[in-house]
Amino acid sequence: MDSVPIQDDSSHQGVSSESASVEVITLSASSFVGGCALLAAGILFLGGVMPVWFLASEVLASILALFLLGSFKYQVHKNALTYGTLLVIVATFSRLGTSEWHSQIREGGWWHWAHLNVFSFRGLDELVHADTMLFILGLTFFVAVIAQTRLLEGITFNLLHRYQGAVVPTVISVIAFVAVASGIFDGVSMIGLTIRTLVIILLLAAAPMSAIRYAVIVCTFITTVCGTWLAYGEPPNLIMKANLYPHLGNTFFLLYCGPGAIVCYLLIARELRKRLRNRRVFLELLDVIEAEAQDVRFLQATRHGEVLTPVEFIEDHAAELGGRAEGVLRWLRQGESLGIALFRENLPEESRKRLLGHFVSEELADSLDRHYQLLFARDQEGARQVEQVVAEALASRAHLRRRAQKIGAIAIVPFIALLILHGIDHRLPLFLSSFAGFLFAVVGITGIPKMRALAMHEARTEYAEYYFLFPLFLSITLLTKAGFFDQIQTLIHKGIDSLGQGQVAFAQFLGCTFLSAILDNNVVADFASRGLHGLSPSLLHLFAMAQIMGYALGGCWTHIGCAQSVVAFAFIRRDLDEAFTPLQWIKDCTPILLQLLVALTALIYAENALLRWLF
Repeated sequence: MDSVPIQDDSSHQGVSSESASVEVITLSASSFVGGCALLAAGILFLGGVMPVWFLASEVLASILALFLLGSFKYQVHKNALTYGTLLVIVATFSRLGTSEWHSQIREGGWWHWAHLNVFSFRGLDELVHADTMLFILGLTFFVAVIAQTRLLEGITFNLLHRYQGAVVPTVISVIAFVAVASGIFDGVSMIGLTIRTLVIILLLAAAPMSAIRYAVIVCTFITTVCGTWLAYGEPPNLIMKANLYPHLGNTFFLLYCGPGAIVCYLLIARELRKRLRNRRVFLELLDVIEAEAQDVRFLQATRHGEVLTPVEFIEDHAAELGGRAEGVLRWLRQGESLGIALFRENLPEESRKRLLGHFVSEELADSLDRHYQLLFARDQEGARQVEQVVAEALASRAHLRRRAQKIGAIAIVPFIALLILHGIDHRLPLFLSSFAGFLFAVVGITGIPKMRALAMHEARTEYAEYYFLFPLFLSITLLTKAGFFDQIQTLIHKGIDSLGQGQVAFAQFLGCTFLSAILDNNVVADFASRGLHGLSPSLLHLFAMAQIMGYALGGCWTHIGCAQSVVAFAFIRRDLDEAFTPLQWIKDCTPILLQLLVALTALIYAENALLRWLF
C-alpha cells in the first residue's frame, strides 16, 4: 500500500481531506480485486445454497464501502471496489436457490439466456442501463464541445453590460439560464462552466471571499435540484425514468418536479441577492483581458489546448515566479487583474511579457505589458489607447469563435428533435439524440486541433467517473431477478396502510436525502426506485417526485454527495481557499438546504392533499 497526501479531486465520489496535511493510505487495487476473486471462488465452489437476504447484504456493503473506503484514511479506488465486489455478488447470486435467471437457464440454456440479456440492446439496457449510460456518454461529449465555444461567458458579459455592471441581476439571470439548461444537458459539465464564469464576475466586483465561496456552493443546487424539471440533465432522473417506464414521461417531470425546481430557484436567488446586494463591476475600469474574456479563453484553447483562470494559470507557472507566486495569487483573489497583480509583485519585464504572452498571445505580449504599465502608473488615457489596439487584434480573430458558437447552437436542434421523437416512441433509443448533437456540434471546432483535443479529453475524463456505476447497476439487477424488491414493495404497501401515503412519501424524501449525502445518488436512485412498482399511477408519481427531490437535495449536502458537489468542493480548495474543509462545506450548505427541504416538504404534502382530493 502507498501513503500519499490527499489531493483535491474533481472525480465523482472522489474525496478531499479536511486538511492538506492529513495522509491517506491507498490500499492496493490489485490486491483488493484479487482478494474478492478468491472469496468469490470460495463461495462458488465451496458454498451451499445462499438466501436472498445474504445477496442483499453484499450489495448494501458494496454501496456503503464507496463511502467508507472513499472518505477516510484507508481508501480503495472506486473502480477496484465495485468491480471487485461484483465478483463476490455474482458468485453469491449463482448459489441462490432460484431466481428468474435460474429459471431461464434451466428452461432454455445458457445461449438462450445470453441472447435475451447480453446480446440484445434491450437486455443490456435492463442489465446496466445501457441506453441511459450511452445517452450520458454522448451528452458528455456534446456539452464538452459546446463549452469550448465560450457561449456562457459571452452570455454572461452581455448581461453584465446590459445591466450596466450590476452583479445581482447578472448572476440571477445566469443561474436562471443554467437551471433551465441543467434539465436538458449534463449538470456536471454545466457546473464547471458556471462556477468559473460566476467567479470571474464576482472577483471583478471585489466580492468578499465568503460570498464567492457561497456562490460556488449554490451552483450545486442550481444544477441538481433546479435541473429536475426534465429527466435528461441528471443521471438519477434518467435511471428513475428507465426503472419505472412507462409511468415517468416528460409530462411527469414538468408537472411534478417542475414546481419544486422553480421554488428552489427562487429561494436560491433570494439568498444570492442578499449576499451580493450593491455589488457592481465598473465596466469602464475593466482591462482588456477581463473585458474580452470569451475571446481570450477561446484563444487559450485554440493555442494551448487548455483554458485556465488567472489563479490556475499562476499556480501552473509558480516555478517561474520563484517566491512571488503567493503574492500574485493573493492579489488575484482580492480582485486584481492578472497584469496589475504582476506589477504589484514587481516582476521583471521579461517575466511579465512571457506570462502575458502565454496567457493570451505572444504577438500581444508587448502591448499588454505596456497597457498594464500605464494602468499601474494611473495613466488612464494612455492605457485606454493601448487597450483599444489589443481589443481590435482580438476582435479580428473572433470569427472562428462566432462560427463555432453558431454551429453549436444549431446542433441543439437535432438533439431536441430526437428527444421529442424518443418521447413519442420509446423504441427509438435515447442515446441517438445526444450523439446526433455531438456529431453536429463538433463540426464547429474540427479545424482547431488543440481545442478539439481539449474537448475530447475533458469529455473522456468526465465520463470515466461513471465507470464504477456499471457493476453497481448489475448488482441491483441481480437483486431484482432474485425477487428482493418484491419484499420492498410489500413493506411500502404496509407503510401506506399504517402511516398514510403522505407520511410514506415524506419518509422516502428524507431517506433519499440522507442516503444521497453519503452515498452515490445514482445508485440510491436505482435501488430505491425499484420498490415503487405495483403502486397506482398517482401514488407512484407522488413517491417518485419525493425520491427525485431527495436524490438532488441530498447530493448537495456533502462534498461527496454528487458529482457537482465534488467538482465545486475541489474548485474551492484549489482556487479560493485551500484550507476549506468538508465540515465547512456542510456548515455553509445546511442553511439553504434546510430552506429547500422545508419548501419541498410543503410541496410533497400539498401534492398528497391534491391527490387525496382528486382520487
